[in-house]
Amino acid sequence: MTDISYIHWQAASDTSLIRTLGAFIKHHRVQQNKSQTQLAKEAGIARSTLSLFENGESTSLIIFIQLLRALKLLHLLQQFEIKEELSPLQLAKLEYSPKKTRARRKNAESKNPEPKSDW
Repeated sequence: MTDISYIHWQAASDTSLIRTLGAFIKHHRVQQNKSQTQLAKEAGIARSTLSLFENGESTSLIIFIQLLRALKLLHLLQQFEIKEELSPLQLAKLEYSPKKTRARRKNAESKNPEPKSDW
């Protein structure tokens, strides 16, 4: 891939990515004109925890989700949703496969009768 953003994300260290998440939260907090105290209260975390998160010092996926929810940005997680897609070949097989119209009746004298028990 020649996409520059892809190369940036692939080359970034884990610590750098954590700092990026913290900067993202801080950017949206400031954009929504919320103080750290206000956002922390809405997210149900301590202000010091928010401060650490914004500075890339301490992270937790739960804290990140709580912050996204408080900032009303939870929809961003849709990127992680797994969507089942059918290939054109699979779709064609489904459309042209014979469909059952009714159930068959079991004959008393079937070709492969069940073995009788000696009991």
